[in-house]
Amino acid sequence: MTEADDGRIEAIWLKSGRRGPMEPMDEAVLVEGVGLEGSADRGGYRQVTLLDADAWERATTQLGRRVDPASRRANILVRGIDLRETADRVVRIGASRIQIRGETLPCQRMDEAAEGLRAALEPDWRAGAYGMVLAGGPIAVGDAVEWE
Repeated sequence: MTEADDGRIEAIWLKSGRRGPMEPMDEAVLVEGVGLEGSADRGGYRQVTLLDADAWERATTQLGRRVDPASRRANILVRGIDLRETADRVVRIGASRIQIRGETLPCQRMDEAAEGLRAALEPDWRAGAYGMVLAGGPIAVGDAVEWE
């Protein structure tokens, strides 16, 4: 897809707590200045995390096996927008707006999910991006995602 095409939300997860399970949701609410309502990691610069489904698939293809994207522990799985090198850009999901603050670096937990996953996620922002919610509102799987 080109940047002019709309991306879509493919999955939403709430983080129940540190090292806790990721709870899949069909819909959720982004809260301005806070993050994803009900998720354990909220506030600061890392209010919400996004993962590019295409980048995830490139990483797992490099591993030679499928790995559940929930193991990345991101909040929102998107397809059709490229997250690489997008610090300070604003992404719109419905009426909600998220300012990307930086790259989410893969940690040792990725190798707990699948040996070699951490290294496979290191290039090209494959582990995703984190950002701050500038304008909140409801979001749902299937919603359009686009750059401002």
